[in-house]
Amino acid sequence: MTKTTRSHIDDLRGASRLAVEATRGVAALVEKMHVAIASGPAMLGRPLAGPVRLATGVVYGSIDGIAKLVGAGLDASLAQLAPLVKASEPSAAREAVQAVVNGVLGDYLHETANPLAIEMELRRRTVDATAKLVVLVHGSCMTDAQFTRGGHDHGAALARDLGYTPVYLRYNSGRHISTNGRAFAAQLEALVASWPVAVAELVLIGHSMGGLVARSACHVAAADGLAWPAKLRALITLGTPHHGAPLERGGNWFEQLLDLSPYSAPLGVLGRIRSAGVTDLRFGNVLDEHWQGRDRFERGTDTRTPCPLPAGVRCYALAGTLSAEDGPHLRGDGLVPVDSALGKHARPELCLAFPAAQCRIAFGTGHVDLLGASVYPTLHGWLAA
Repeated sequence: MTKTTRSHIDDLRGASRLAVEATRGVAALVEKMHVAIASGPAMLGRPLAGPVRLATGVVYGSIDGIAKLVGAGLDASLAQLAPLVKASEPSAAREAVQAVVNGVLGDYLHETANPLAIEMELRRRTVDATAKLVVLVHGSCMTDAQFTRGGHDHGAALARDLGYTPVYLRYNSGRHISTNGRAFAAQLEALVASWPVAVAELVLIGHSMGGLVARSACHVAAADGLAWPAKLRALITLGTPHHGAPLERGGNWFEQLLDLSPYSAPLGVLGRIRSAGVTDLRFGNVLDEHWQGRDRFERGTDTRTPCPLPAGVRCYALAGTLSAEDGPHLRGDGLVPVDSALGKHARPELCLAFPAAQCRIAFGTGHVDLLGASVYPTLHGWLAA
């Protein structure tokens, strides 16, 4: 459970593949726009469509072929250099950049076996192993190192004050939440089984998307009869979009607007760059059936089936708001509305049964600030009770 070493050559290979694929993608996009604009208006039957498509096909086909050839040669050359370059532990800055790339393109990186794709792993920063485990799960486009904010780390503070051993999950946030949830459930099973001392209690803390991944893992573990849920004492979600985030819905509307005109329609591909993990945030998908068999870019209503909180577990929700004080119209934390973070929904069957006494609103607190020291007393109070 230490950082996986990386070769700089692998990073170069991954980046060069993305650059080549981006070049090919831009060329294809420009070709579609060229054909749409030069073929004439639809009312005239587009009389030039055939000749224009034939002419541009030759030009852009050559660009695509050259890009593929250069990309293949560069990848092969770098692969030969890889054994000559010593692997080292990656820096925090490098991992932060990789996390953002995975958040946006992680499903594509995984499917194409790009070296930049993050493999899920559990990490801990101390050699101590107590019987009380707290596993912290980061959000979209983030990394486990970002649980340290302003010199404060919820995991380290709980270790100091309540004797927990903190373990941090690192994962590819661009993959479907339910896919990560299933992998996380398996990782927890192995973690509890191999822990140096018998685990007396387990706590999960998920920030943002991390709370959805944790809920998904709990669902999978219960369905598959895994052993670790018997140790699970508490689930805490921090600014988790249990019922989605407006930012992703806005991206979906933008994509639909581009499709209204034949001249802007080719640009719709830009809106479809969003990863599966990002589109899952539109409504808060946590189960396979929430997205399987559906076009994830299609505009539609929330068709999720209920996924209740894990039974027999104390579940807590902390929402942030940029509003300084309580009122009838609280602002969200900048990314997630208060009601979504507290599990509230207009459809009663989708509401999550967080007890009122186990919900808190942090006033004057942004989304990332939920990782800061100002909200720690709430976590401490919940787990010390």
